[in-house]
Amino acid sequence: MDIKQQYECVFKHFDGSGDGKISPAELHLCLGSLGGEISSEEAEAMVVLMDSDGDGQLGLDDFVRLIEGTEEEEKVRDLREAFKMYEMEDGSGCITPRSLKRMLSKLGEKKSLDECKLMIARFDLNGDGVLNFEEFRVMMS
Repeated sequence: MDIKQQYECVFKHFDGSGDGKISPAELHLCLGSLGGEISSEEAEAMVVLMDSDGDGQLGLDDFVRLIEGTEEEEKVRDLREAFKMYEMEDGSGCITPRSLKRMLSKLGEKKSLDECKLMIARFDLNGDGVLNFEEFRVMMS
């Protein structure tokens, strides 16, 4: 079963009325049954945000965009947590060669400061010698 078929299967499960659309009430009910904490108002807002044809319901394409958007948000959140582990304790918002060396050492990888500078240089898009979050995101993709 490919990803599109999986989305269609989940969509059909959420579409309790079988009309090919997911209403805010159906979204609220199904997410609640899956353990998702979402209010009726939040379900309504999600539908309004993702509804491409203005009918107040989610079609399959809208639903796929909603699911994939949620997955992307989770990925970014996870990357931000990882980034915080690598940046300096001062919260400077960047990964320096020294902070990279320190974190790699904690992970059991011994690298010299020069090796860390080279690792950073490969993804240092603005040439400032450190990695900001967007550069780190590129590196991790």
